[in-house]
Amino acid sequence: MKKNTFSHISAFTILCSFFALSILYTSCSKEPIREKIITPEDTLKATTYENGIFVVNEGNYNWGNASVTFLDNKSNTVVQDIFNKSNNRSLGDVAESMTIAGNLGYLLMNNSNRIEVVSLKDFKSVKSIDGLHSPRYLQVVDSNKAYTTNLQNSISIINLHTNTVTGTIETTSWTENLIRYDKYMLVTSIGSFNEPSAVRKAQILVIDTETDAIVDSIQSGKEPIGIVIDKKQKVWVLCSGGYDNFEAPSLLRINPELRIIEKVFTFPDPRAVPSRLCMNPSGDTIYYLKGGVYQMPVTSAELPSKPLINADGRLFYGLNIHPATGSIYVSDAKDYVQNGTAYQYSVRGKLIKEYTTGRIPGSFCFTKNSSK
Repeated sequence: MKKNTFSHISAFTILCSFFALSILYTSCSKEPIREKIITPEDTLKATTYENGIFVVNEGNYNWGNASVTFLDNKSNTVVQDIFNKSNNRSLGDVAESMTIAGNLGYLLMNNSNRIEVVSLKDFKSVKSIDGLHSPRYLQVVDSNKAYTTNLQNSISIINLHTNTVTGTIETTSWTENLIRYDKYMLVTSIGSFNEPSAVRKAQILVIDTETDAIVDSIQSGKEPIGIVIDKKQKVWVLCSGGYDNFEAPSLLRINPELRIIEKVFTFPDPRAVPSRLCMNPSGDTIYYLKGGVYQMPVTSAELPSKPLINADGRLFYGLNIHPATGSIYVSDAKDYVQNGTAYQYSVRGKLIKEYTTGRIPGSFCFTKNSSK
């Protein structure tokens, strides 16, 4: 259940199932019409998925129509719904994100409460990890383990050898994005989803990855939804201000060594909610969505006043930056019922290519040797 008010914030898809009100991530509107799913045609048949770009299509909440689109720029290959093609079954309900660890891909299925582990060679399922509570994002700790955030008051510890849940870090709230710093994992903690923003405790949790224990926290603006780290090891956190516009959205620069907020950038319009915080490969430029795609040097003294890429009537929803080339990938969710579109732009904001995707393309994942 989705809508176009603050629609670029996908976490609100989950909130909409608990709230009958306008709301990380998006607000709710009337249920979209259940049109017949039309899978766009493939340009070519890929024989391997080891080198390319995955577009993770969320699909409609409770419809079980999530999918993954594969892009290979070098050969101009586009393959739709590759999980279904390789496994002869549906991927599941609401594909939130994808992370690559070694030669495996981890697809976090929010409403299905599981992680689908696939081989990048052929995208066949290797394992389904159950025992999760609306998983959101996965971050690799080392070659042995990873952390997965959940909507429901916990962070799951994943053994990357057995692909099982081996432990839980208990929290008091919904956890969202996370980033590695030294031996610590910094995790955005939003608060309980069934509480108003006024009483939610928004913070950044500091976890010692050697002991799997929360050792500290840093208070943040309401609803911290995105987190990245720059070339000087400063951590940046994007805060939406709350699903109910409790306060103005903000961008924070944090010193993770001292665990203090060094600078706060406040967005002027509380109704224009930013989302999808990203960092370029050199760690000197921030990107985010706020209608269009905005670009901001980490040395900037103020927020950018104009977007690098105008939305021009499109519903920009997903955003990521290629980790090798710096190319900008952004998606258009259209009306949440039609198949979406993914765009590739240069670092200067020039359109390079566009691709048809599945429904509600929400995130991008790049293989180590993805084509430039």
